[in-house]
Amino acid sequence: MKNKLQRFGKFLSSMVMPNIGAFIAWGFITALFIEEGWFPNERLASIQPPMLTYLLPILIAYQGGKMMGGDRGGVIGAIATVGVICGAEQTMLIGGMLMGPIAGFCLKKFDNAVEGKIPAGFEMLVNNFSVGILGMILAIIGYYVIGPVMTAILAFLTAGVDVLVNNNLLPFTAIFVEPAKVLFLNNAINHGIFTPIGIEQAAEAGKSIMYMLEANPGPGLGVLLAYWAFSKDKTTKSSAPGAVIIHFFGGIHEIYFPYILMNPVIIIAPIVASIVTIFFYSITGAGLVSPASPGSIIAFLAVAPKGETLIVLAGVLIATVISFLVASPIVKMTGDKNLNEATEKMKDMKAEAKGIARTTGEIKKIVFACDAGMGSSAMGATKFRNRIAPLNLGITVINTSVDNVPGDTDIVVCQTVLQDRAKKSAPQAQLVTIGNFLADANLDALYASLEAKAKGGNSGNSSTKKSEAPSGKSNDGIMVAEGIKTGLKSVSKEEAIEAAGKLLNKLGYVNESYIPAMLERERTVSTYMGLGVAIPHGTSSAKNEVKKTGIVLLQYPEGVDFGEEKAYLVFGIAGIGDEHLDLLAKIGTVIEDEANLAKLKNAKTAEEVLAMFK
Repeated sequence: MKNKLQRFGKFLSSMVMPNIGAFIAWGFITALFIEEGWFPNERLASIQPPMLTYLLPILIAYQGGKMMGGDRGGVIGAIATVGVICGAEQTMLIGGMLMGPIAGFCLKKFDNAVEGKIPAGFEMLVNNFSVGILGMILAIIGYYVIGPVMTAILAFLTAGVDVLVNNNLLPFTAIFVEPAKVLFLNNAINHGIFTPIGIEQAAEAGKSIMYMLEANPGPGLGVLLAYWAFSKDKTTKSSAPGAVIIHFFGGIHEIYFPYILMNPVIIIAPIVASIVTIFFYSITGAGLVSPASPGSIIAFLAVAPKGETLIVLAGVLIATVISFLVASPIVKMTGDKNLNEATEKMKDMKAEAKGIARTTGEIKKIVFACDAGMGSSAMGATKFRNRIAPLNLGITVINTSVDNVPGDTDIVVCQTVLQDRAKKSAPQAQLVTIGNFLADANLDALYASLEAKAKGGNSGNSSTKKSEAPSGKSNDGIMVAEGIKTGLKSVSKEEAIEAAGKLLNKLGYVNESYIPAMLERERTVSTYMGLGVAIPHGTSSAKNEVKKTGIVLLQYPEGVDFGEEKAYLVFGIAGIGDEHLDLLAKIGTVIEDEANLAKLKNAKTAEEVLAMFK
């Protein structure tokens, strides 16, 4: 549940965070030039409404559409959201968050449906008209359906906020907000929930208290001051002043999270401080004119309405004093704690949220895991094993099924959709989640951390172990000339997988019923490996459909779309035991070299391909 919340929160905040500069610009124009602003200017104030009504929702929608469907997805998301804006009565930030990804997804599905069916030379025409026509249709749907629905939802949310405010219950949101911040959901809460609601309130009242619920630097400041004043640990005490500056003036709230993790009971201090402060802001009618991001005192005061700066500052002071008073006795009573350990714990939590393992302990075994342990993980393990060999860390790198990870595994590398199964199979191991096994940013981060460990002199053995990797088996008959097809015309992903399955069946490697299992495997977890290579194979339940070990290769010079990536080399795999792993390891080694990979993608005959795997 925590991982799902983090991923959903990250998705929401990812649409807003790249556009924070636009929010800041709108906030300053609002604070400075509207009638109640610091320097009222009717002409300049006229910039503010279009920015709020059109610019901000469209920017958010563009980002959401781009995340789902690339640049064209961003364009269609923006088009569709204009329909939502015109069909709604309120500002449509949340409408943009919804319509942008939906539009990008629809375009992506359209592109998949027409892949390989567009006549040569008409690609640009189809690409442009598809965005225009689908964008028009979605804009109309947005006008008549999404806009009114979002208006109703926003009215419901606003009414809910009014109920909380009128019944003095809004302060108790701190019970959830403050712990959530320590779980790195602060951006998701602030920009995914509070900001859209705050925009609605600010549009009507010129300010909103919602902007103050998460961004107030006072609660964290009180915790840091308590450690500075009363901690008996020299490291903790000496680090607190620097943390105060970074937190209070820089707005980096994460800096105080380790101080709470040292003594989790201290979370009471920011909770109590926030409850009291929000109550103070509620009874004084305080609010900010736009989001304060980052949550520094500078940003917090910069977006305070004219004439309310002292009230806003008083709330920060109240939060700081109460947090300090509550945290101080806890710091005294709980004794010395290790800040370094808490910091490492925080980094582990943050790394886990991003799917990146941190190599702080001793690493002896890394396991690459896929659904069946047959193809994807084997090639990924081979490539990574070769990559870290020069580091001489003595690490064993193997592959296996995600449901059968050995108990002595230190790090598991698997695709994101398999992380829950990996955790169940190896709860003791650190987890690295990836998109593909050959070229992924999280794999690069894992390598970088191992490289840093090697440079730090922490290597335990003289070389990377390969004892558990397959070796010594013959490749005779596993890949033959008849199983290599070059220069094929681009088709859909499903057609390419089916063609590989039919070739495996024709050559006597598998029964015909293995083909649907290959398609099922792709629907469950993508077999795209990175570097333009895909390795479709059957599910683990279809192993009894394999008659003998074999690998076929289909070469598509124009590529086949596997999601957002193109595969130019499609290796169909059927394996009994470990018989195919040596050849997979050889394939992995060959494609590591860019020149060899280019040769494979441009080979004209089966003989050229076979020569590279001798």
